[in-house]
Amino acid sequence: MSDPFDTLAGWLSEHLLIPLLWQVGLMRWEDLAYGWALFATYGAMQVALMYAICLPLERFFPIERWPDHRVELTDMFYTVLARVGLLPLVTFVLFFRVQVAFSGWLTDHGYVPPTLERAIPGLLGHPILTFLAYALILDFADYWRHRLSHRFRWWYALHALHHAQRQMTFWSDDRNHLLDDLIAALWFGVIALGVGVPPLQFPLLVLVLRFLESLSHANTRLSFGWLGERLLISPRFHRVHHAARAAGKQSCNYGAVFPYWDMLFGTADFTTQYAPTGDPRAPEALASGGYLAQQWAGLQGFIQALAPPRRHLS
Repeated sequence: MSDPFDTLAGWLSEHLLIPLLWQVGLMRWEDLAYGWALFATYGAMQVALMYAICLPLERFFPIERWPDHRVELTDMFYTVLARVGLLPLVTFVLFFRVQVAFSGWLTDHGYVPPTLERAIPGLLGHPILTFLAYALILDFADYWRHRLSHRFRWWYALHALHHAQRQMTFWSDDRNHLLDDLIAALWFGVIALGVGVPPLQFPLLVLVLRFLESLSHANTRLSFGWLGERLLISPRFHRVHHAARAAGKQSCNYGAVFPYWDMLFGTADFTTQYAPTGDPRAPEALASGGYLAQQWAGLQGFIQALAPPRRHLS
């Protein structure tokens, strides 16, 4: 019996992607069309699973209730665009191309392409442990990417789009500026190449980690308990990071999936309070504007942050 995801990906590749590539003169990507379609299908499945798990949590155990949910529609658009469109393109198609070229270049120059199993022989023959090791490494890298995005004014001008949401839900995880997403993609790509993440494992790693990140943004009174919250980040733990009083450089709880890095570097806050979210200093367009308005406002803030301060003539 054929895999339904495999069948759907084959249909999408044959009837949608390949004809589109033909029309725009990019048939050199034909061999990767199926892979893109497959991981886009998995992304759609992830969105459906996220909806099935997180929506009941938000409906029955909400932190806040809002009379108007229109701002959530924009966050939904971000999620579908990221999980079904851009994310499979970046994490499979582009990373695959770069990984093949990088490994070929190393081999041509007499170097062995890096792998985690070669660095830690004990991982050989243990794919689950290897997967977890890669997840820990990528999460460690994401902790520092996230923390630095709060440290530099120009970077936070982009990241403020993510923090401006005053009605945070599980849809809010993908609410990011395109330039911020580009920086994250380059960041993850370089780390993944450096530790030798296999091309087929990289998008699966991203899908798993991003699902857990979506859960951590849910508008629900969910805690994993004293021990659980020191093993995996919960919605309660991550909400402290999004608290309005902790916006910008004053934030904490930077971890995406695992709290170990916050505990190790002194940025963990295990308070039990459920504070309001948002960034009071962010332009209103970042909080309640549509997709294009948010992207434009973030770009304006980015350019202003890069501009040198004006000197006042005495």
